[in-house]
Amino acid sequence: MSEPGKNRRDRAAAAREAANAGEKKRERTVRIVGAITVLVVVAGIIGVALIAKTQSSSTSADGGTTAAADPNAPLPKTVFSSTAIHPYGVPYSNADTGVPVLEIWEDFQCPACQAVEKANGAGIETLADQGKIALIWRPTTFLDRNLGNDASARALAAWGCAIDQGKTRDFHNTVFSNPPAKEGDGFTDEQLTTFAKDAGVPDMAAFTTCFSAKTYLPWAANSTQVFFDSSIQGTPYALLNGVEVPTETLVNEAALEKLVSDTAAGKAPASAPAASTAASAAASPAAS
Repeated sequence: MSEPGKNRRDRAAAAREAANAGEKKRERTVRIVGAITVLVVVAGIIGVALIAKTQSSSTSADGGTTAAADPNAPLPKTVFSSTAIHPYGVPYSNADTGVPVLEIWEDFQCPACQAVEKANGAGIETLADQGKIALIWRPTTFLDRNLGNDASARALAAWGCAIDQGKTRDFHNTVFSNPPAKEGDGFTDEQLTTFAKDAGVPDMAAFTTCFSAKTYLPWAANSTQVFFDSSIQGTPYALLNGVEVPTETLVNEAALEKLVSDTAAGKAPASAPAASTAASAAASPAAS
């Protein structure tokens, strides 16, 4: 065996070892970064929940919205009625019955909700697009009360006007992609109108008329009343077939998909059913 040939093989082996070591290092880094991301999101959600819990006992249940709850008030086209199993909820799509129902309570001013959307919003929508879940967004405006503004209610009313024009997902995602620069700043009417344009609302004149008339502010109040009546302590708050979904699962695409698969297969969830009058375990989102 020639010495030069042996040296080449030795150098090649050393290069392979270095490459393997580098790959393992990258894998460790990805795992560490992923874990830190989950912890940050979880910490943010806990903080918002604590704010809600601290202030809920000393403020009126109307949550500072600019309209009173009225079960006879108009609703956006696809939103569930007051007598539905998921009252005032917003269905992502007309999903088939028989699949697990994922409800997510959200407030448009909620930083933790925005973090969840950023971490796994696309993964959640993919499960819905694939027909593996029936996704229902449950809107609330409780942060108006805590932050001393009415931005959540106005954002929700604007969403209703966008829903009427078939832009349910687009407006929802546009708002969460453009959070206030500082918590408490809220959204101006001009910003919300811009969000509608960015979301592709086809008839901006009709949107402006709907929004200016505050058509869906009562819907915001109604859904928020359900939120308070259900004793939910903060957002985001997710339930899969009526069972609370741990935050670390909600933000992890693979973990959530496994939970959905296990639920669909009839395997018992790890946690006990949440005590919430707003979320019935056996509901189909087709009820309205």
